[in-house]
Amino acid sequence: MAERWLVLGLALAVVQAAQAFLTSQTLLLRSSGATIPAISEVKLSVFAVHRSTLGSLPRSPRLNLHGVRAAVAQDAGPLKAELLESIFELKRLQERDGKESVDFGVKGGELDSKTRAPRNLAEDDGFYKISEDVGKAADRVFGLVEQLEPLNPTPDISLNFQTEEGDKNPLHGRWQLLFSTAADATFSKNSTRGDAIVANEVDAKRGKVMNIIEFCPQEDGSPKAVDVLKVRLQAEILSEKRVGLTFKYVRARVRKLFGLPVRLPLFFPVPGPFLTRILYLFRKQKQIPRAYFDVLFLDSDLRIHKTGEGNLFIQARPEWEAAWKQQ
Repeated sequence: MAERWLVLGLALAVVQAAQAFLTSQTLLLRSSGATIPAISEVKLSVFAVHRSTLGSLPRSPRLNLHGVRAAVAQDAGPLKAELLESIFELKRLQERDGKESVDFGVKGGELDSKTRAPRNLAEDDGFYKISEDVGKAADRVFGLVEQLEPLNPTPDISLNFQTEEGDKNPLHGRWQLLFSTAADATFSKNSTRGDAIVANEVDAKRGKVMNIIEFCPQEDGSPKAVDVLKVRLQAEILSEKRVGLTFKYVRARVRKLFGLPVRLPLFFPVPGPFLTRILYLFRKQKQIPRAYFDVLFLDSDLRIHKTGEGNLFIQARPEWEAAWKQQ
């Protein structure tokens, strides 16, 4: 994830420079949250879990894969419903017992202090630190993911990827986050950065991916000073289950400037490969890690994947009504 941290570092440097200028004018751009922090605290996160331990379905010229996938998907139906209910229950318990407050950077608990990678909220019994009930509910979600993985009806995610028929690829389209262990993709009302809708849009025709954070409005209904953050990536199929990612740029949409309503996009480009290698000469780790995620389960409604950093993401189609009935 080297390029990601370089992007965020450069983006923060630019934003901090802009903040210094605004401070000299006694004005600050403010982002979302209960206490509305300065825009310099706004960072983009890239969402992403680990390698699947299971192989793909066997292939045979005599095997009717369409029929096999339909049967597998049907078998997965009850487990999918159970997974949704488990996520709903986990969220209900978090409303009752609390949810870890995550803010930007290492200090805010978003990034690991040693690796600067997104912190895994499940590590060190993180959910149990909220309450025993929350911990058990999270474990139930993890257990159901393990049960769903061998029922994955999509053994090969490369179908039509980066072709004119890319819209037929099962990854294509918009996905919204139901649950994640990644701190950088976790938002809540009890944090200074506030609550948000986290989504992922895949253009399988062109191999483009956009990670999106849409901040919820303030209590009075007005938009946050920065209400949308996006990370643009280029995707590459590395195997039947793995998608590699190359970061292109980050973008923030500013809605307030000098106290006036605006619609101003701010772009932060990603450093090129040469600059990235130069910067890595000054680090102990000389090899630039590759960003990727592995698909654990994927059908027309549900997508479960792990990033190379081990964080779990459970996403659903916006049109899958069952996934949003309790949102």
